[in-house]
Amino acid sequence: MIRFILSRLLQAIVVIYVIATVVFFMMKAVPGGPFSQERNVSPYILEKIQEQYGLNDPLFAQYKNFMWDLTPKKLNLTKLLTFDLKGGLGIDFGYSFRYEGRTVNQLIKESFPVSLELGLYALLLASTIGITAGTIAALNQNRFWDYFPMSLTMAGICIPSFVVAPILVLIFGFWVPEAIRLPILFWEPPYEAGFFERASYKILPAVTLAFYYTASLSRLTRGSMLEVMNQDFIRTARAKGLSERAVVVKHGLRAGMIPVISYLGPVAAHLITGSFIVETIFMLPGLGRHLINAALNRDYTLIMGTVLLYATLLILLNLAVDVVLALLNPKEKLSLKNS
Repeated sequence: MIRFILSRLLQAIVVIYVIATVVFFMMKAVPGGPFSQERNVSPYILEKIQEQYGLNDPLFAQYKNFMWDLTPKKLNLTKLLTFDLKGGLGIDFGYSFRYEGRTVNQLIKESFPVSLELGLYALLLASTIGITAGTIAALNQNRFWDYFPMSLTMAGICIPSFVVAPILVLIFGFWVPEAIRLPILFWEPPYEAGFFERASYKILPAVTLAFYYTASLSRLTRGSMLEVMNQDFIRTARAKGLSERAVVVKHGLRAGMIPVISYLGPVAAHLITGSFIVETIFMLPGLGRHLINAALNRDYTLIMGTVLLYATLLILLNLAVDVVLALLNPKEKLSLKNS
């Protein structure tokens, strides 16, 4: 198992550097630059600005400096847990081209916790409701408790989040009685408030972000559980006199969750990195908005920082999924021991 994890980590390092290289040269291949829209700036001032950011250096020199800046040079877990990439790993993405006087590290440190918290809430909602609904539907095949949740999941898959969000805002922000209305903007109240009031600001964004993935997980769980519950080992477990609950929980879910867990890896990465649509509608100060604005403004350093952060999260979460699958699947576990 240790050899497997180390091997995957080495592969992950290579993949991250490949991604960084591809993104760097793709940005440089795009016509124009981050300051090409500054129409009121004289050519002399524009030249000095580009010189300050190193944009006039030879392409290979820019690439070498950029790769060195994003290479970890130390490890400080205390700083890293506060999302301080420079203090925790020695990574410095440099100054943002559009946010004057602010570094990319500062922008990530301020905005990524919001996206992380929102994504974790959405992941918890999607996995809990989706897996539960899919399991209930599989155990009640072709009955009411199969048709009802699966009908809802079809709506969840078909309706995009930019439609779900206004509907939830209209219902829970205006139509319901005032005593149970939920905040429709911002991530936290603008003043000191209690736990429940602070939590109320997070309900609508988390539900909106989790809506589609709840439906997807529900349908995937149903299909997987239907296949597993018809296997020979399930019939053997029932023949031994085990209760239906023991058959489902100890045997059915253990095997039925394998494809679901595989799907949860990229889903978790997408949810944690946030959603531009959700963050825009609810005016959340998350990292997703920075990524879109950076792409529109050709903010090279901010694009590189956010893309590499997303890629690292995706790789690490997929590694965690592989380890969990190896523990759940005896065949995979045996192959890891023999490797």
